[in-house]
Amino acid sequence: MTEQLSTLLSWILTLMITCLIVAMIVLWLIWQHLRRLNVPPNAGFFETMHYLPIALPIALDLLDLGLDILAAPISWLLLDRLGLRGLRNKAAVEALIPFTQPIPIFTIGWVIARLTGLGKTVPEERPS
Repeated sequence: MTEQLSTLLSWILTLMITCLIVAMIVLWLIWQHLRRLNVPPNAGFFETMHYLPIALPIALDLLDLGLDILAAPISWLLLDRLGLRGLRNKAAVEALIPFTQPIPIFTIGWVIARLTGLGKTVPEERPS
């Protein structure tokens, strides 16, 4: 029984470390692109998702899986530095909720925003 538990914990630790490494590589590769994003400061969650490449939600989900509860302050600082305040609070709350780490919340949110058009701003019509 203890050998099985040891094996399981070893696999979980390997998965967490792999996710953390992949998240860091993805963030490093897209950092300059993310710094050039021009997201309105008052944009909500779904509106912000329309500005992002899919790589950021995937990296946030991998970071959350790799660091568990420790992802909350890191993702908060990362999203604050990038000016993505519409995601900042959601990332911190999601990282603090137990057992949500295996669920790719941000990737699902990005797909929902793109498929349904949630949060997409409609250009105002000019009066004739």
